[in-house]
Amino acid sequence: MQYLLMIYGNEAAMAAVTEAQGGKMLAAYGAYAEAMGKAGVLVGGNRLRPTSASTTVRIADGKTTVLDGPYIETKEQLGGYFLIEVPDLDAALSWAERCPGASTGAVEVRPIWVM
Repeated sequence: MQYLLMIYGNEAAMAAVTEAQGGKMLAAYGAYAEAMGKAGVLVGGNRLRPTSASTTVRIADGKTTVLDGPYIETKEQLGGYFLIEVPDLDAALSWAERCPGASTGAVEVRPIWVM
């Protein structure tokens, strides 16, 4: 079964990290992705650009509204994701627990609903 591991963190805090801290974080994510690849569970994943680069589209009463940036303000923003294929939720949770983002923010685990 496929699960999406959505990594949430504080963009302002991320922007304030030093170059050395950023390098350590990238290395940790590289090792994490490599471990998932070697285990054969990694389907894909990417880091997302900041919310300031996002655009939100809504349709209400037949009218389309396009807004720059995120629609709502939150303390944590979606910063990236990994799509994994594992036997069950317990396995997905085990991988989420190992994600570097779990120690600085949150990792939401959501099963993929195949359409």
